[in-house]
Amino acid sequence: MKKLDLNKQEIETVESAIQHWQEEGYLDSEKAKELKDSIEEKSFEWGMLAKYAFWIALGSLILSVISLFADDALVTFVKGFYETPNIVFCVFFAALAAMFYFLGFRNKEKNPENNFSSETLMLAGAFSTAASVGFLGTILDRSTSHYTISFLLSIIIYAVLTVKLQSKLLWVFTLVALGIWFATETAYHSGWGFRFWGMNYPLRFTIFGLIITAFSIWGQPKIKVLEPYTSTSYVVGLLYTMLSLWCLSIFGNYSDFEAWTGVRQYEIFYWGLLGIALSLGLCLYGMKTKDFVSRDIGFVFFILNLYTRFVEYLWDNINRTIFFLILAISFWFVGRWAEKIWKKKDVKSKELS
Repeated sequence: MKKLDLNKQEIETVESAIQHWQEEGYLDSEKAKELKDSIEEKSFEWGMLAKYAFWIALGSLILSVISLFADDALVTFVKGFYETPNIVFCVFFAALAAMFYFLGFRNKEKNPENNFSSETLMLAGAFSTAASVGFLGTILDRSTSHYTISFLLSIIIYAVLTVKLQSKLLWVFTLVALGIWFATETAYHSGWGFRFWGMNYPLRFTIFGLIITAFSIWGQPKIKVLEPYTSTSYVVGLLYTMLSLWCLSIFGNYSDFEAWTGVRQYEIFYWGLLGIALSLGLCLYGMKTKDFVSRDIGFVFFILNLYTRFVEYLWDNINRTIFFLILAISFWFVGRWAEKIWKKKDVKSKELS
């Protein structure tokens, strides 16, 4: 029987459940002993260490590239590339991306349990793809400043690679590239202004996020090759929606900074009210249906919206000491509320075991 790697609290819960099942007659003593022998205490969170190590490695790689261009000793060397045709950089990054994807896919096939290392290689490939497509855009579209075709190309590349390499991380890049394409396409058709069909960027992306979320619920599950990435689309769609709506609650549907600075926040309170209502609705829906993604995102943005309104309406109208005192007390109550919920869940799980 496969060994279960659990922490101390989990072991106590499982052993208690085995004991209960044995007393009820669902398990004989031999099977109970076999189950208990299959449990091992988790000595160290090696999985988390691997995850963080790979992320730190990738971050260090990016910092090393930044340091390369910041180093005075290498400035002369870098200047030698200024006259290099963009096609050379395009091909170089395309080859680099192909290498990272190949290594990531091979690692995933040979060592499917090494998910973090495979995803890190895929991420490096995604960045290289973005660089290659960016240089391709400068080659094909120097005069018009209409780069949306290159972004559209990156969406197709990421989507195809998502299916071929079965990588959820690449699907995230597909949706991010889709958002960038949406922003540049609407900006291009509005003469590179901030308003498109009377909507500024936050309002546009609120609608865009709702479309992604709706597609993940009703459309994507019907497409066989994209069905495994439905949950990823759902999360990204909700984040697009809630982040954009939060920005909308602060800036309103204004595209001119000077016009916005002359507006009192209570004049655009309805956006904040909508943000609070939607986040609270998500939170309640998540708790009722056991949809933890909706619950957590809804709860985070419900608190964020409440505190944003708190700062907006009280920052200029109350003494700073009292302001931060109220803030501290309110956070304490939020913490106590979360602690009580956590304790209730812990007691309930022990009762079920």
